[in-house]
Amino acid sequence: MPPTPSPRPPTSGPHLSPADRRRWLVLTVGMLAMTAGCTFQFGLAYLIPTLRAQGLSLAEAGLLAAAPTAGLLATLIAWGAAADRWGERIVLSSGLSLAGVVLLAAATIHHPVALGICFLAAGAAGASVHASSGRLIMGWFAAAERGLAMGIRQTAQPLGVAVAALALPSLAATGSACALVFMGACCLVAAALVVALVRDPQRAAAGQDARTGSPYRTPVLWRIHAASALLIVPQFTVATFALVFLVDAQHFDPATAGRLLAAGQIGGAAARLAAGWWSDRVGSRLQPMRITAVAIAAVVAVLAATTHSPVAVVVLLVATIITVSPNGLAFTAVAEHAGRAWSGRALGIQNTAQNAVASATPPILGALIAGVGYGPAFAAILAFPLLAAAIIPTRAEDPDPQPAISAPGAATTGTTGSTTGSTTGTATGAR
Repeated sequence: MPPTPSPRPPTSGPHLSPADRRRWLVLTVGMLAMTAGCTFQFGLAYLIPTLRAQGLSLAEAGLLAAAPTAGLLATLIAWGAAADRWGERIVLSSGLSLAGVVLLAAATIHHPVALGICFLAAGAAGASVHASSGRLIMGWFAAAERGLAMGIRQTAQPLGVAVAALALPSLAATGSACALVFMGACCLVAAALVVALVRDPQRAAAGQDARTGSPYRTPVLWRIHAASALLIVPQFTVATFALVFLVDAQHFDPATAGRLLAAGQIGGAAARLAAGWWSDRVGSRLQPMRITAVAIAAVVAVLAATTHSPVAVVVLLVATIITVSPNGLAFTAVAEHAGRAWSGRALGIQNTAQNAVASATPPILGALIAGVGYGPAFAAILAFPLLAAAIIPTRAEDPDPQPAISAPGAATTGTTGSTTGSTTGTATGAR
């Protein structure tokens, strides 16, 4: 049985008092925790030039950059079960603390295999932020505020990458140790803030979903999962190799390239919010997702054709923004099509597929770039967003989609880097 949280004013539904400001504090701390986790989970790509300078090939450095994502993939569901049993606060603080300690230990390690094991373990521990921060935030907010609160929280992933882009190239100028100490310290500070300021929301019984039977009896959800996984390929190609592309092909110094890409990540955070706002206005998740997939393909095509031109810098910046924008649309569509009773399992499948593709993309693309160069490698990924656009089941979408959330404990929707709670109490992270 989960522990009974200490008494506090109701924080959701019709009983939520406007005077209760703790929910905004919880939102802020939860977002900081998520940002700290995403800084190392998805920001290690900004250490690739340093790792190469230490003697690693591009493929080997890409494999190390992907290790935290692989660790995250292995423990998302386990951390969700822990949050259901012991509460979100203890899961957030313990996972971030463990990740911070592992990253500090990694700063003393030089062997690439041992370093990869540390990154894998840190990712597995840091998955706690994906498994609990979304549910924590959703539990503290009334239904009328949850969209805004979750949208703000969803910006943590691109903001975490922006922090990495700004800080890591400069910190790693003399080696990777300082950068790893910085990321470990961020995790430990975030864990301390969670312990000091966060309290678990009151648990409320989830309502019963009107639907019966598995939503997987039709191919709609499978097609959304597949399209989302396909769109991860251009997203992680750009996120992983943008810095090294600017250094190798455009002759930027790492610090300047990092600052430029940080601006792109901030733009990506805004794009996620804009995509959600757009889908609310048009009453559709999948039609905007298809349009965005086609736009991603167009940007990738231009990038492949201009790799040796200064124009590629602008195109790459656009790519860092647009490739992250459809994640929230897909997760919202999954929750709405699955219904409340199945949304937790459906979002778990969604997260698993996306993180599996995210883990495989850096080493494969690193080897491809090393073999054929940036232009042909970027051209090779053009097929992924085009195929995604083709299989998105827009005709299966209800004209007026109904969100799957109506009370704490019911299914909630999120993006990449985002977290979702479910009626089963299991939460999973997303990219």
